[in-house]
Amino acid sequence: MKAVFLDANPTLSAVAERLHRADDPKLEINRQPDITPDQIPAKLGDAEIAIIDHTHLPTDIARQCKALKHVVFLGTGARSYMNPEELAEIGIEVHIIKGYGDTAVAECAFSLMWTAAKGFAKMDRGMRAGNWLRTDAVQLTGKTIGLVGFGGIAAEVARLAQGAGMKVLAWNRSPKTHAGVTFVTLDELLAQSDVVSVHLLLNDETRGLLSAQRLQQMRDGAILVNTARGAIVDEAAMIAALKSGKLGAAGLDVFEVEPMPAQHPLYELDNVVLSAHSAFRTPEASDNLIQAALNHARRVSGQGAQQ
Repeated sequence: MKAVFLDANPTLSAVAERLHRADDPKLEINRQPDITPDQIPAKLGDAEIAIIDHTHLPTDIARQCKALKHVVFLGTGARSYMNPEELAEIGIEVHIIKGYGDTAVAECAFSLMWTAAKGFAKMDRGMRAGNWLRTDAVQLTGKTIGLVGFGGIAAEVARLAQGAGMKVLAWNRSPKTHAGVTFVTLDELLAQSDVVSVHLLLNDETRGLLSAQRLQQMRDGAILVNTARGAIVDEAAMIAALKSGKLGAAGLDVFEVEPMPAQHPLYELDNVVLSAHSAFRTPEASDNLIQAALNHARRVSGQGAQQ
C-alpha cells in the first residue's frame, strides 16, 4: 500500500522522514501545506492512504480518489475538515489520533489563562508602542478553574492548576472521577468558576454549547480559555461579553474561521490573548503525532504498528 502526506509543513515533513521505516508502506510527502481540495486527487494518485493535517476533504473530492480507502487525520477534529459518515458510505475509513499532544495543549491553555489574568499581552502591545502601560492583574492562586469536558488534555490542565494552588471543577458528558477534581453540572461550573477552560471535541452536540445564555451564567469578570474548537463557543456572544466586561478576559487558540480574517473584531479587544491554533506544536507532540499516523498506516496495510 501507498500513503501520501498531503499537506506537510516543514516541521512535520522532517519528522515524517525521520520516523518512516524502510519496511513501512511507501510514503510520499507532499510539502505543500496550502494544498487546495481540488488538487488532492492528482496528488493522491493511486495511493490507498491519505494523511491530512488541516486540509478540507469534501466528499465529492474524495469520490474522485478511486484508490483511497483510509484517511489518517492528524488530530481529533476531523469533522471540521471532512464528513466521516459520508466518507464511510463510499468505502473510506477515517482514523483520528488522540492523546498525542495532551501535555502540549494543556500547557498552552495554562499559559493563555496566565497571560490573560496578568494582562501581559495588553502591556506588551502598549510598551512596544512607547507607552509605559501598567495593568491590574488577577491572582490565580486560590481561584477556581472549571474544565468543560474532561479527557486527557483536561486532566493535564487539572494537574497544572492543582500545582498552582487552584481549586478544580469539571463537567463531562459522561460520569467520571479524578483525584482532586470535583465534578459538577455545567450550570454549577459556570456559576462557580473564575476561569472556564474548554476541552471538548466539536460535534453536533457541542457546537455552540457555550451560548450567549451560558456565557451570562458565568461569574462577572471571569476568564474564558479555549484550546478546543472555536465553534463550541458562540463567538459573537463571547465578543459582546468581552466588550461589556461580563467576561474579564479570554485566551483563545481556536476560532470559528481559521485563519482569522483581516479586520476581525477580536483584534480590537485589549482583554483578549490570541494564538494561531498552535497549542499542539511542540517537538514532543509532533513526534507522537507522526508516529501514531505511521502506526495507522502500518496497521491498515497489515504490517502492524511499531512495538
